[in-house]
Amino acid sequence: MKQIFTPDNKVRVLIAGDVILDRYLHGDTTRISPEAPVPVVHVKETEERPGGAGNVALNISKLGVQCCLVGITGKDDSADLLEKYLTDENVECQFIRQDGFPTVTKLRVLSQHQQLIRLDYEAAVIQVDVEKINALFVQQLQDTEVVVLSDYAKGSLRDINNLIQQATASGCTVLIDPKGTDFSRYQGASVLTPNLKE
Repeated sequence: MKQIFTPDNKVRVLIAGDVILDRYLHGDTTRISPEAPVPVVHVKETEERPGGAGNVALNISKLGVQCCLVGITGKDDSADLLEKYLTDENVECQFIRQDGFPTVTKLRVLSQHQQLIRLDYEAAVIQVDVEKINALFVQQLQDTEVVVLSDYAKGSLRDINNLIQQATASGCTVLIDPKGTDFSRYQGASVLTPNLKE
């Protein structure tokens, strides 16, 4: 099997995909709301961390590998938070901040380690500037050996076939974190890493 990461980790990885903010509210539940038959959570802790392609970039960076993350966000506090968190973890962030939709955010409310509800903040239809993300991706391919495309079906990888072609033409190994079961759209990639249910 081809070795992707060398022992000295002198490899540059370009990650492109759907950048997501995962937010968690932790608290105690001791009563039912008088307004509706739902639990009242007394929030004691808020936790925020990168999800989606951001989480992939974070994990790769922790291996001591140089990496760059390309993705689309909104022009909001969530994007600012993600960029600061990832930059502090040595991830180079190249975000296209687009008007008209929020940075994809998943808010989970938990009590006693049990998830009670998840709230998703995202636009119903994301109009992606395909040319802009393709141009930024090609620009970042310079000196890159490995490309990871993290697809969560949020719109950032709408033109994924072109990205795969550009990466392979540059001699990169291309890994895909796929969404769904139609793997034909990832033709030309080196490796697919679907979840067990996929």
